[in-house]
Amino acid sequence: MKNFVVKTIANAGALAVAVWLLDKITLTGDSTGKKVGTLLLVALIFGVVNFLVKPIVKLLSLPLLILTLGLFTLVVNALMLLLTSWLADTFDLSFHVEGFWTAVLGGLIISIVSWALNVVLPDGD
Repeated sequence: MKNFVVKTIANAGALAVAVWLLDKITLTGDSTGKKVGTLLLVALIFGVVNFLVKPIVKLLSLPLLILTLGLFTLVVNALMLLLTSWLADTFDLSFHVEGFWTAVLGGLIISIVSWALNVVLPDGD
């Protein structure tokens, strides 16, 4: 359970960095508390999408992953971010990613920041 909380916080931090760096990834809200709550909910959605959908997409795209020496992972990450944005819109959360190339850059930023935060934060083991 502690590992899940740490990963969710790392995802929320990585999403916050992507929102901060990219103009076309937006998070709107009246107050800082509402924005933090929205980020945590979006991080939960992002974690569920990465846990359930991403392995299936990676398995189905395995030939492209091998052919591009893993660079197609950037496209898979972008698709997971776009799916998270769509689900956030469905749940009436104020998080939106505008466009595929923004999602590619956002996915790259989120991957790097999330990795760095997971290295720094304790994992409960």
